[in-house]
Amino acid sequence: MKTSSSKYFLLAFILLFITVTSCKNEKIKSEKESQIERQETVVQPNINAVDVAIINGTIIDGSGKPAYTSTIYINGDSIVYIGNLTNPELKIGKTIDAKGKTVSPGFIDLHAHGNPLSTPDFENFLAMGVTSIVLGQDGSSTNSKDLKGYLDNVNEQNLGVNIIEFVGHGTLRNLAGIGVKSKINEVQLEKLKSLLKERLKYTFGLSTGLEYAPGLYAEESELVALAAIAGEQNKMVMSHMRNEDDDAVIESIKELSRQGSNARVHISHLKSVYGKGQERANEILDTIKKIRKSGIQITADMYPYMASYTGISIVFPDWSKTPQQFAIAKKNRRKELEDFIRNKVNLRNGPEATLLGSAPYTGKTLAEAAASKNKPFEQFLIDDLGPQGSSGAYFVMNKELQETFLKDPIIGICSDGSKTGHHPRGHGTFAKIIETYVVKDSILNLEEAVRKMTSYAAEILQLKKRGTLTIGNKADILIFDPKNIKAPADYVNPHQLATGFDQVLVNGKLVRDHGKLAVELSGKVLLPE
Repeated sequence: MKTSSSKYFLLAFILLFITVTSCKNEKIKSEKESQIERQETVVQPNINAVDVAIINGTIIDGSGKPAYTSTIYINGDSIVYIGNLTNPELKIGKTIDAKGKTVSPGFIDLHAHGNPLSTPDFENFLAMGVTSIVLGQDGSSTNSKDLKGYLDNVNEQNLGVNIIEFVGHGTLRNLAGIGVKSKINEVQLEKLKSLLKERLKYTFGLSTGLEYAPGLYAEESELVALAAIAGEQNKMVMSHMRNEDDDAVIESIKELSRQGSNARVHISHLKSVYGKGQERANEILDTIKKIRKSGIQITADMYPYMASYTGISIVFPDWSKTPQQFAIAKKNRRKELEDFIRNKVNLRNGPEATLLGSAPYTGKTLAEAAASKNKPFEQFLIDDLGPQGSSGAYFVMNKELQETFLKDPIIGICSDGSKTGHHPRGHGTFAKIIETYVVKDSILNLEEAVRKMTSYAAEILQLKKRGTLTIGNKADILIFDPKNIKAPADYVNPHQLATGFDQVLVNGKLVRDHGKLAVELSGKVLLPE
């Protein structure tokens, strides 16, 4: 009897195990089938011909949802269907077999630099999978009085990528004749508002650069008033904040948030200069999240390098940044100027942590350049460079802190790079995200990395019909094997193109095929809708 009971118990256990396993497998199967069929459940349109069909690819659609396998059909500049069209008479102009590869939306660079009239192909961006870039950053945009005419001219160029423009706050100050004045009167403020209103018709928002002249001289009341104008037109403020040093970054975030009562606000290239560690990163992230919980729409982006890159004026005091101010400070406040620069550079990890990027000192550290002149570095900066004399890479960021930022879902991705800048971020950022942080270190999975670089960027910008692989969206598309993505650019050779993005389509046209750039490109100026 006891033996019989044991047998029944064992049999019941086996049946239970089989049932649970079967249910689990059915659930996995069901989830996978639903992913594959999510577009195929749509009633098939009456399509007789398409320009491009991308077949057999593993689609990561940009939403963050799991990958699935299907076919993407393109007509003109748009995705017309995702699924398997059954029309036996369907005519396909070009078939791209993406078997064994990932198919994703093109990446959107939230903060980039460059002149589309002088380097319109922007191949450095295409090579790392970027199909749209945001220009007019850090408070500096075109100073053309006829902005529409300027953008029309840009649109006539042979553009490799789509161009999204912002209005620079510093540019507005210069156009209004205010320049570096600190306090402005009501008439001057109204002039700024009027200029901004007109230029926002063609742009996605206002950018500020509050560590650079003339933006650094703006009082908060001016910035709040201009943010209100942006908000009235449902536009946003992107900001290189007042101070990115660790002891000031949180107050800078709070200053930006106070502009957020009137408009969406965004932190450009989030960092904490000389800040260290996960705990500090979480304190900064918590500040942002508390602001979001209060109802302010605030977002941020970052780039995956431990060195920033900007003009050497970053280590000069506010009272010596312009040529006129510098001449006066050099003559009348020499010792005070030397002391400030010495302390500032040492706080930023010393002269060995600054790599100069302008001739004749390109590739030398500040320490090496100063030694070549037999001078202390602060005297070299004053006598041989001055605040306008060079740009440089500054190794001021902490890996653990920056990677904590990267993992957070509210942080997007930017390069802050250009085709000509002496920093690898302009040629490597988006490839490095996949090569290092997805494939090598597994800090992000591929779906989340792609989301940060596509749909999340489009959401921040309120950019329509881009950022996801969806029927009706524009066909900005990448085809690649994640294991083959490489970002060889470094600080010695920063202009090496990324590799591994086999095919890049912009507005439905194949513009880069296995490293070969098409003669006719298909980028365009994107205007707000």
